[in-house]
Amino acid sequence: MRNPMRTNPLAYIPLVLGTIVMLFPLWWMFIVSLETEEKAGSAMVSGSMLRLMPEDPQWNNYPDALREVGSVAWTGFLDALANSIVITVLVVIGTVLSSSLVGFAFARIRFRGRRFLFILMLSTMMLPAQVTMIPLFLLFRSLGWVDTILPLVVPSFFGTAFFIFMYRQFIAQIPESLVEAARIDGSGMLGIWWRIILPICKPVSALTAVFTFIYVWNDFMAPLIYLHSDEQMTLAVALNSFRTQYSGVEDVHLLMAVSIVTMVPCVLLFLAAQKYFIEGLGRGGLKG
Repeated sequence: MRNPMRTNPLAYIPLVLGTIVMLFPLWWMFIVSLETEEKAGSAMVSGSMLRLMPEDPQWNNYPDALREVGSVAWTGFLDALANSIVITVLVVIGTVLSSSLVGFAFARIRFRGRRFLFILMLSTMMLPAQVTMIPLFLLFRSLGWVDTILPLVVPSFFGTAFFIFMYRQFIAQIPESLVEAARIDGSGMLGIWWRIILPICKPVSALTAVFTFIYVWNDFMAPLIYLHSDEQMTLAVALNSFRTQYSGVEDVHLLMAVSIVTMVPCVLLFLAAQKYFIEGLGRGGLKG
């Protein structure tokens, strides 16, 4: 079958238009972050269009904005950055390990009530986060975990229903002969999961890692609820504090600069894992 994209150049037009629409907010943020205080404020008030690139880019807006986030000290921003990195990395590791392990159990281990437990697990995705927010807070407060990263990290080591489903669907496609061969060689179920299943699940693991990283990195509600001291503050909370403190339109260029900086790790992670990410999207839930 011939590729329609090669014979009909007009097929590229919707893709180009869609790309422009998706990239416009990012371009607008970047241009505003390089404008002077007056031009950025007037663009916000009047909604006037900006130039493709500023005539005199104000690159010093970025260090100035980061210093303002850190309360006029670089250490404040670096502390928030370190907190976000630690929490995000731990949650990604916990989600990948726990979800893949539970997905492997549902896909390869035969036990009574497996189908019922699997359906029960999937049904938890229908519960809004607002329903469990107060009970979880009361539980973590009784454990003395408030104002620590434990409420944000520990739940990830118990699996996530959506990613468990993805791992289960992917692992179900792996030939049973691989698992049987490992059993003949004397490997236990944990050894099979660690040495055989997990390396094969790289596409799903990349998809899980990217989705989890983006969600946790940008999460604002959970750190706001559980982290009360400034030393535990994440970038999302620090950015909101900056927006609250500098809420006037005259400071929008600094706000856009901080927003661009917080987006950079997500973009870099997606570019690094793009191959496995796209493969995981295509194969993660094809078969049951």
